[in-house]
Amino acid sequence: MTTSPPNTPPAASQTTPLHRVMVALDGIAMSTDPTQLELKSQDYHWYSPILKAQLQDCRGELIVRPVTEDEVIRVVTACARERVKLVVRGGGTGNYGQCVPLEGGVILDITGLDQVLEIGDGWVRVQAGCNIMALERAVRASTVVPGGQELLMYPSTRDTATIGGFIGGGYGGAGSVRNGILKDPGNVSRVRIVTIEETPRVIELDDADIQKVHHAFGTNGVMTELTLALKPAVDWVHHIALFPTYRRALEFGVAATEACARANPIRGSDAPPVPPGPAIDAFEITAVDQRFAPFYADAFGDRFPAGQDAVFAMVNPRDLPAWRALVHRFGGTETMAMTEDELTREGLVPAFECAWNHTTLMALRHDKSWTNLQTVYGWPLDIDLVERQMQRYGDELVMHHEFGRDQHGFVVFALPLVAYFDRERLYEIIREHEADGCLVFDNHVVTIEGGGMKTIDTAQIDFKKLADPHGLMNPGKAEGWLPEYARP
Repeated sequence: MTTSPPNTPPAASQTTPLHRVMVALDGIAMSTDPTQLELKSQDYHWYSPILKAQLQDCRGELIVRPVTEDEVIRVVTACARERVKLVVRGGGTGNYGQCVPLEGGVILDITGLDQVLEIGDGWVRVQAGCNIMALERAVRASTVVPGGQELLMYPSTRDTATIGGFIGGGYGGAGSVRNGILKDPGNVSRVRIVTIEETPRVIELDDADIQKVHHAFGTNGVMTELTLALKPAVDWVHHIALFPTYRRALEFGVAATEACARANPIRGSDAPPVPPGPAIDAFEITAVDQRFAPFYADAFGDRFPAGQDAVFAMVNPRDLPAWRALVHRFGGTETMAMTEDELTREGLVPAFECAWNHTTLMALRHDKSWTNLQTVYGWPLDIDLVERQMQRYGDELVMHHEFGRDQHGFVVFALPLVAYFDRERLYEIIREHEADGCLVFDNHVVTIEGGGMKTIDTAQIDFKKLADPHGLMNPGKAEGWLPEYARP
């Protein structure tokens, strides 16, 4: 990036608010290059043909890349004084259009705040723009705990996403079958926020107060630092097991999830009882139906051939014999068992990149006509229902289930592929899933409430009134924010 104001957009004369912002930020890296603006104004919303049509022409007007919290404060001060809209961007891997600027303005690229600040026994303090893979490597390499430590969870986009973006727009991911979801108590213990005001404040939110900004799509304050829980590091074995039917794959997934809970008990007072059986430590358990096999052919070849359904997993090497016995019990066959270093040497894909939203990405690399849904099933998983749905939709829908947990018990997420025809048909399928008793997190809308939240979180809106009193952050993403809330 260049430093401006020399790189001034043609439309911005010296009397425009945007130009005055640029002058105020002299010395901070910034750009108005059209190619960079196009790149930094987009994320993975193109998974949805609906969002692609809606958002493909949205552009910011200025990219700013601060490298310290003091520079962030300068950016938000200038935007607040000039009433210029502001969108915070990390790695840009969200698929709801979280960082797409609907109303132009400044794109605050947070990736310059990338330092791991402090590592302790069971925790790490890190800047919000730190790449998650870099953070994982840092905590594993640290000698604070012998053998190193690891993050409790991360998205399938670990290698490109930022930790602040994951907290601001994410929910769970690899590790959720073992450690729950992001909002569970203790997983994130502190978030540091800069407010969008003429004289910004720095606010630290602890414990339950973190929910005021978690999964808020960056609408109510700029995250600059986070404190996250860690556990002792495990050199996970990335595993593929094949099964003759999807029912058997799901039955195995249920049994493996319960085995994981025996190794890592759920602490909530209302957690369901777990039947007796082996205790097996696992970090990821995902089932994909055999129609995914062509999309995985380049990555795995005969390890995931046509005609068999697969479970991808990450298993503690200590428990690999018990895991293999469980696979055998359900009629499965092992085709891969490697550590991540071994996978890298072989040029193979890690198991977490065969899970969550990466399943959709692998399909879209072959055929751009696919989209997906994000649904939730209750526990115990009704496998008969899944089979009825597979029969109902045929090749219009390809199944994929993620096994997880939260503080209350087990949960099964589904991210099936959908052959997109038109919006009307897509929402007919959504309504049918809801009639089946599935919760649908609609990833074809841009607002927090329209997607996963379903209702207005008044605590987040109340915090926005304090942290973004002029309503400048990520406008259009929060249905609960009304124009009359903006401070005159």
